[in-house]
Amino acid sequence: MTFERGPDGKQYAVGGEVHIDTTPIAGNPEATARKARRIRAAALAPADPSPQDRAVAAQAAAMEAQAKQELAQERRQEQQVSDANPDGRSPRIDLYI
Repeated sequence: MTFERGPDGKQYAVGGEVHIDTTPIAGNPEATARKARRIRAAALAPADPSPQDRAVAAQAAAMEAQAKQELAQERRQEQQVSDANPDGRSPRIDLYI
């Protein structure tokens, strides 16, 4: 990280890199989508994002899109189960031994 002293006498970061975790959250596409939005916002926060910042933002956008697809698929599956069982109760199985 590169710092410069501002006119107020405080140190300000003016360059460098920050390592961030860009892995999806296993089994939780909704949390993954939220994480991806935060990553994208952070990558595009500089007034003039670098090519690397833009690449990270693009990767985060792809991660969010994938998570949204997974979430939509989960919701479709839940709806199919709900449609197959409209009263919301578990199907009853009678066993006679």
